[in-house]
Amino acid sequence: MPNRKVALIGGGGVRTPLVAFGVNESRRQLGIEEMVLYDPDAGRAELMCRLGNAIIARDGGDLKLRVATCAEDAIDGASFVLTAFRVGGMPAREIDERIAIKNGYPGQETTGPGGFAMGLRNAAVAIEYGRMVERLSPGAWMINFTNPAGMITQAVTHHTQARVIGICDTPTELFHRIVLALGAPPEQVHCDYLGLNHLGWVRRVLLRGEDVTSRLLADDVALRSLYQADLFDPELLRSLRLIPTEYLYFYYSRRRALANQLAAQTTRGAELRLLNEELYRTLILALAADGETRALGIYADYLNQRSGSYMQLETRAGTAFDKSTSLTEDPFRAATGYHRIALDVMNALSSEQPRRVVVNVRNHGAISDLDYEDVVETPCAISRDGVVPENCGCLPEEVRGLVMAVKAYERAAIDAATTGSVEAARKALLLYPAVGEWEPSARMLQDFVASGYGFPTPA
Repeated sequence: MPNRKVALIGGGGVRTPLVAFGVNESRRQLGIEEMVLYDPDAGRAELMCRLGNAIIARDGGDLKLRVATCAEDAIDGASFVLTAFRVGGMPAREIDERIAIKNGYPGQETTGPGGFAMGLRNAAVAIEYGRMVERLSPGAWMINFTNPAGMITQAVTHHTQARVIGICDTPTELFHRIVLALGAPPEQVHCDYLGLNHLGWVRRVLLRGEDVTSRLLADDVALRSLYQADLFDPELLRSLRLIPTEYLYFYYSRRRALANQLAAQTTRGAELRLLNEELYRTLILALAADGETRALGIYADYLNQRSGSYMQLETRAGTAFDKSTSLTEDPFRAATGYHRIALDVMNALSSEQPRRVVVNVRNHGAISDLDYEDVVETPCAISRDGVVPENCGCLPEEVRGLVMAVKAYERAAIDAATTGSVEAARKALLLYPAVGEWEPSARMLQDFVASGYGFPTPA
């Protein structure tokens, strides 16, 4: 590896210290000496860098963590380039979600109209970063967190020569909860999974080689334990004979999600904007007083509040942010999560022995219903030799139409992002099952443009 360096684009994000913790913990296995952050908001990047260095010092690590002067400085010579940015920041997310709700659709950052707007803004920028990786670190792996992760990964894959993998912690979190529901060691449970990012299903669960899917589907208590919020009626899951990831809630229960958001008179983006602003304010005060231990406590409390309140607003009528839902675990040592999936993939790419991880990669025939070059979310064997997706066969009949329609939407949305075509954008919303109408698309595009975070500059 050239410079034994990890770059994080979007290093001012609130999860950066978590990633720094994980890289420091695995630095010897990864052969990494330095982690470099870049963010257009240099002040936030410096704040997250200081917090990350406090974590490294607390744990006795020797990872060097610094802020880059520009994206090229971060990327040049890196072994891994993590991309986790949000064009427009949390204010753009809040506006996207409010525009969706105004037009009669649930407001969510990665699905529905909000996910469409976010995807259009992020795709062109991600492609430019991919071209930087291709030029400055052609041997690096670009590991994409940027949402909508599947769409963004496909955009970078199809428009650059960068080696890119898309990651998301949603599938591994579902696997973890299935393991807990079965009361078995993780190594004894195998989940057969396939789909697209934020559109995936477990279709079979094996316990010590025995198919226990029917047993799990028959247990209401176990099924409800698979999700942090009350998302799915067990009868829905039994009718599908599939276990969906949490984001299917915005397809299977759109009216419920919208009604709850209207009753709460807010959105998740608005909740997080306020929570983040409070975090930055209190961290600055704590660090100014040399209270690094206190700052780490504030940060851990923030992560637990954020995780504990996840999906509560959309699933409970009239419920806005509630600190009583805060988790109590050590967020750094959690079994799953944002930093864990990044480290799982980087460690696998540094290993001689293949490891099974669910990622977003070129299909290459893994799901026979989709095009060879489409990006899909599927378990892969990952090692130093590369990424090989498992052969998943055909999509289950119950979800085939939905997956193929969403993939058609993603292709059209990428076309809109890379050409600036309004026609392609309206076509994308028409093809998208979460919208699927022609007339509202014109109004929503006008609203997105008027918001100041609107139609992107073509890549």
